[in-house]
Amino acid sequence: MDLFFKNEMALVPDLGHRLRQLRWFRATFRNSARAVSARYGIRFEIDEKKLTRIFLDWVEIVNAQKSYARLDRADFIVFAAGLALKELIRRSPVRAGDTAAALAEETPEIVRFWPEGFVYTNYCVCAIAAVFEQEFGSAPKLDACADDLRTWWSYKENTAEVPSYAVAYLDRFLGAEPNWLAPDLPEERSAMQRALSSPPKPQAIGRG
Repeated sequence: MDLFFKNEMALVPDLGHRLRQLRWFRATFRNSARAVSARYGIRFEIDEKKLTRIFLDWVEIVNAQKSYARLDRADFIVFAAGLALKELIRRSPVRAGDTAAALAEETPEIVRFWPEGFVYTNYCVCAIAAVFEQEFGSAPKLDACADDLRTWWSYKENTAEVPSYAVAYLDRFLGAEPNWLAPDLPEERSAMQRALSSPPKPQAIGRG
């Protein structure tokens, strides 16, 4: 998966917080879809009403869980992106249109197989990579399965039945351990469980 839109997203200051604003969410998503169109010759139609509804539902869910960000900020960023991916797949705001025949052979199999799913996934992965670079100095590496067509077959089929599996597949693409039983529960994530089981760090005692 080519994260060609990541560098553009990284130019947005304080991206992690800006994406929780409707204007920035919609703008970056539209620009990401245009970048995919320009690179692979696939035209997309975006239902703006659906996209707005997705954002509002997503922000409400993330805000209700944001206390977990204090346990493991990096893992919560991935989890929040997974929740966005879940809502995008569930509501399907994008429809693929005509494809430029001249670019068809150059388009990766996973894009030709599920262009809408690629738009959703590529957007979320690029957002994670850009936020990680801003906050931690480097982006997480993608697992080889992110380009494996067989994985994308199961990804599309399973998320059509259970949209919350999108969270687990995103973890898998990023090389993390997925939770298939309760993927959209932050307290069931391995990183969060490790943080919860770790002893609290002693606070520094200030001098009087």
